[in-house]
Amino acid sequence: MTSSPAADAAASLLAELVASGIRDVVISPGSRSQALALAASHLARQGAIRVHIRIDERVAGFTALGLARESGVPTAVVCTSGTAAAGLLPAAMEAFHSGVPLLLLTADRPPELRGVGANQATIQPGMFGPFVRWQHDAPVPGDGSWDGLGARATAAAMGADAASDALPGVRGPVHLNLPTREPLSSALPDDFAAVAGTAPTSDAGESYALERGPRTVVLAGADAGPAAEEISFAGSWPLIAEIVSGSRFGRYVVHGYREHLRDEQLGGRIERVVVLGHPTLSREATALLKRDDVDIVAVRSGGESLNLNGRTRAAASVSVAEGEVDRAWLGEWMRASAASVIDLSENAPDQEGLHSTDLGARRDAMRAELEAVRRPLDRELLVDAVWRATWPHDRLMFGSSRLVRVADAVLGGKKVPVHSNRGLAGIDGTIATAIGIAIASQADGAAGITRVLLGDLAFLHDVGALLLPPDETEPRIQVIVGNDGGGTIFDGLEVAASAPRADLDRVFYTPHTAGLEQLALAYGWAYQRITTRAALDQALTSPVAGRQIIEVPLPRE
Repeated sequence: MTSSPAADAAASLLAELVASGIRDVVISPGSRSQALALAASHLARQGAIRVHIRIDERVAGFTALGLARESGVPTAVVCTSGTAAAGLLPAAMEAFHSGVPLLLLTADRPPELRGVGANQATIQPGMFGPFVRWQHDAPVPGDGSWDGLGARATAAAMGADAASDALPGVRGPVHLNLPTREPLSSALPDDFAAVAGTAPTSDAGESYALERGPRTVVLAGADAGPAAEEISFAGSWPLIAEIVSGSRFGRYVVHGYREHLRDEQLGGRIERVVVLGHPTLSREATALLKRDDVDIVAVRSGGESLNLNGRTRAAASVSVAEGEVDRAWLGEWMRASAASVIDLSENAPDQEGLHSTDLGARRDAMRAELEAVRRPLDRELLVDAVWRATWPHDRLMFGSSRLVRVADAVLGGKKVPVHSNRGLAGIDGTIATAIGIAIASQADGAAGITRVLLGDLAFLHDVGALLLPPDETEPRIQVIVGNDGGGTIFDGLEVAASAPRADLDRVFYTPHTAGLEQLALAYGWAYQRITTRAALDQALTSPVAGRQIIEVPLPRE
């Protein structure tokens, strides 16, 4: 077969991406994108990149999102033209608002086939609109060159390209629209190879020095990470950390923060808030960020420009100036926090007592265990069991279900890597994102498992993500589904008090009779249905060799 311009350009682009530090490519099969897919497959056989195949572009986009979330390195996702490209939009929107670097490589028809009713042709240039940091409609190979696009796109995704519209250090998705003419592919040269470059880094930008003086709290939302705890510790300031932040640990973390934000003697006296990530889980935090009597310093990680209350200063990073610690302010918060700790340990099995040589102690432990076995699982017990079973070498993904709000309210501090798609707080792509996180975190033989905790509707919404190619290494992952038979998250919204019951059930709760066990069997996942805390603890602490679905029936109320 003779060489084609499409194949040559695709090989050059993929080699340039590898040289720019890209290590993962997710591919949805298609005809127009065949040159890109074949070049990526060739490099994967050489060990230059890892290739992941997903037949659904929406799933592919969220899988790439999970890979990039965990690794911090842009992941490329390749698809053909038409509605295939549109399937990447949900993941692109989430990546934009969460500051996750993605490279959207959409194949396209050449200009002469646009606007003439050609098959599988639509308006792809600019189709991701404001949700990308940079976009480029490339020339058709032969009419122009793709040289330099890989490096430019990678830099823009990391927020390090001054020519793009990205602010320094703010990461996000980038769109390369790649039109080609036939022949769409050809045999690649035997000597085609790529030299791996170092992983790209973000431009940290100018750091803003936080002066001491104002009564300050650090507020950590989704994607804040350990940086929030570091700032809290450096400033000796109370740390209000949502459970999805990855920051709920350390000396100054505040328990029961919602109650304390409502307290006029604590929350009412706040003068400054240092915000990291995207806080979305509580109305109290949202109300705090709207107050016009509070100075806000927002450390940007993604999304649009921030001006939360008219007195917001956006910063790429912050540091803490030298000065005297306000120990009285910190002490008030720490005393309130200590009084708000929720201890769910009484619900866990007494392992020491069960194995005690003291017959009385063993009898008491067995009696307590029997009572626990008879007590049905509820949401608090479920989130507590998952939290206790998860450690720093593991990963935990929360779906945007009712369970994440329960977890935020009752769980204590623990240094666990936590992920969630809270950029837009939707239920879309939760399982696919978690699978991407699992693959990235377990690369090169790393230990640990990934757990994703979500509701039944979030599970069903992304059930297509359960389909994995048989020739790819299975990630170690547990998908834990709290199944209450519908969208009970609406119980806490105003619609529950205003809508007729029949309308509430059909339009909002959307009850279902889906068989999760049958779905697990169809997609080749191991399955357990668990109703007691003891059985749940055993399932969560037993060795995990592959893919598991754990269904936990929950009461609707």
